[in-house]
Amino acid sequence: MAAKIPADEHKALDINASGNKISSSGGTTNATTEQSDGESDDEADKHANEVTATAGEGGAKKRKNKKKNKKKKRKGPTLQTDPPSVLISQLFPDNNYPRGEEVQYENENRYRITDEEKRHLDHINSDFLTDYRQAAETHRQVRQRAQKNIKPGQTLTEIATGIEDSVRRLVGHDGLSEGDGIIAGMGFPTGLNLDEIAAHYSPNAGCKSVLQQDNVMKVDIGVHVNGRIVDSAFTMAFNPTYDNLLAAVKDATNTGVREAGIDVRLGELGGLIQEAMESYECEINGTTDPIKPIAGLSGHTILPYSIHGSKRVPSVKTDDTTKMEEGDVFAIETFGSTGTGRVHNQGEVSHYALRRDAPKVNLHLSSAKSLLNTIKKNFSTIPFCQRYLDRLGQEKYLLGVRNPQSRVMYLKCLTTRQLNNLVKSGIVEDYPPLVDQKGSYTAQFEHTILLRPTVKEVISRGEDY
Repeated sequence: MAAKIPADEHKALDINASGNKISSSGGTTNATTEQSDGESDDEADKHANEVTATAGEGGAKKRKNKKKNKKKKRKGPTLQTDPPSVLISQLFPDNNYPRGEEVQYENENRYRITDEEKRHLDHINSDFLTDYRQAAETHRQVRQRAQKNIKPGQTLTEIATGIEDSVRRLVGHDGLSEGDGIIAGMGFPTGLNLDEIAAHYSPNAGCKSVLQQDNVMKVDIGVHVNGRIVDSAFTMAFNPTYDNLLAAVKDATNTGVREAGIDVRLGELGGLIQEAMESYECEINGTTDPIKPIAGLSGHTILPYSIHGSKRVPSVKTDDTTKMEEGDVFAIETFGSTGTGRVHNQGEVSHYALRRDAPKVNLHLSSAKSLLNTIKKNFSTIPFCQRYLDRLGQEKYLLGVRNPQSRVMYLKCLTTRQLNNLVKSGIVEDYPPLVDQKGSYTAQFEHTILLRPTVKEVISRGEDY
């Protein structure tokens, strides 16, 4: 999920099944077949051929047969279904989820690979890594399914709810009971940003937008486990005209991921990202456009239960001398555009979040107080959208409204008024859609990286991107 700069598959997995209840735990284990503890073949033959003689002439020999022990059948390995429905914790039942791409530090930080103190610090962070890897594996499985199944003709609401339902199903928390979504679930509303809309659009109730063949859609998905948020995005286009646009932004993001590390200065990193992106052009309708980085959008640090930390990773060279540090978690994301490379707020707001530093305000509207209580108990400071409030039963405010269409519009208007009240009070922050010039096309790619004491881990890396 993009930070706006202020004006100043894995494939199906053959893993042993487990009945573990979802929390923040899981792990890989090799499927093994248990050997039977029955007799050896020689002993079995000996018993099978035992003979007892019968007295008397012409007495028949009777064979005394001993039944061989049947091998005990062990329950086979758990496979992920299509669509994914098996809990990630059941696929990886021993708190040993797949690692991300691990990249060794170089130059003056190379000592970290074998340094005992750094290795110890890495070891005591096991819960942190377990949560992040569970969230990352959930993200990979959900997005790879989405990449295969999203097609023109689907509504944005259908796409968003499909992704979000899959995430909740795989972490085992549907977010419907109070506080359940704070344990694990969506890290922020699914961004489905078309064409010139670069970031922060998710369909609200009543949205009828349909994905078209010529759209360029940014799909931004956040998954969290115990507040550890994996933020990763990709772009889909069904017309090869836009291939170079997507290639430019993917290259820029991979450049940022590759060059990021402890002691790297953020302004210099932005320059490397800019150089990579600006080396591309895109021809659309006979006109060749240079790919411009969107300077007003940046990568960012991620904090527990908070998608935007204080550090920013620009997409252009700046004078920022702030360094990346050990323990930082960064979302490295870049945006490219065929337009001006500048964005502005435009359109209906869908993304909101409770501010970490929210002031204590005496709210006069009882409905606003009730909504704030719902937000605190179900999302904490994790971003949410109006559709998430709808799921939690905000229909209780629809007294006397009987027409279904009117109910939807009434709910939407009332919830918007309540949210606006909280925004104006400084309690909740809103994130309007960020848009370049009309008729332009924008793309986004993003990965989450962990600057561990011993190694850089690209936690969201997958076979897809």
